[in-house]
Amino acid sequence: MSYDVPMTEAAETGSPKADAPMSARSSPPAAAAGIRLTARALLLGERIDTTGLERSDVIATTPLAFRVGATGYAVLFRFGVAVLIGLSPVEEDDVVRGLGARIVTPFAHVEDEAAVIDIAPEREEQITPGGPITIRELSAPHLLVIADALAKNVALARDEREIGKVIEVVEPFAAQLARTGRSPSNRREILRTIGQALLAHHRLSGRVEVVEKPDILWDHPEFERLYARLADDYELKERVLGLERKLRLIDETAHALADIMDANRSVRLEATIVLLIVVEVMVTFYQLFSGLLK
Repeated sequence: MSYDVPMTEAAETGSPKADAPMSARSSPPAAAAGIRLTARALLLGERIDTTGLERSDVIATTPLAFRVGATGYAVLFRFGVAVLIGLSPVEEDDVVRGLGARIVTPFAHVEDEAAVIDIAPEREEQITPGGPITIRELSAPHLLVIADALAKNVALARDEREIGKVIEVVEPFAAQLARTGRSPSNRREILRTIGQALLAHHRLSGRVEVVEKPDILWDHPEFERLYARLADDYELKERVLGLERKLRLIDETAHALADIMDANRSVRLEATIVLLIVVEVMVTFYQLFSGLLK
């Protein structure tokens, strides 16, 4: 199934302009006044490959944003999130199916976060906690700033859930150590836990870059206030700090358990070596004693 607007594949030109925000080149038509749109952020996989994807209705290239249908928009982020604004359920399904081949490592469970956008030219732009996002118009900067906040919000939601699972694995190990004074014997599980923590940390600080502001603010700094309000409403900075603290806890606990297991293994190895030496000495004395008797 293709998108509502046909898309064409094109090789990357390699020019600097291809990587820059394209809001000046093409802006979405202003949405009708006094309307309400639904925005949905879908975390589809580890990454969305947008290389070579070019459309005639592109609004921006970093991230890739384009029109869908008569009044809808889609914004694709390389870290696996698609933000769909003003689309019907059928149009959303068409977009997701059209992206199928470009989703790297699709998730079995698609993380989904929704928000309501009120377009009211006569009102002040504001974000009501737990309520709609009120803006005067849906311009290209508005579109990209809102999509960026929604994409980071849904990515953080998955990271929080995945790190919670890792903590559930580490906690019984620590409890066993506190209760019995003995380290767990499942070294492979602990190493797997360390690997999961490293992957979560890489995603948090590398691909998603939650604490970084969207590129559109370099060209339109007047929208920093809107982004700051969105980031505050979704508690992006606080959640990142909380995840980093949990990751440090997981890392320290897992490494401590691994070090204890290594130490125990070293003790067992040394004891085995000493036992072998004792056996060898006893055999040698036995042979000497047997020779004297003869």
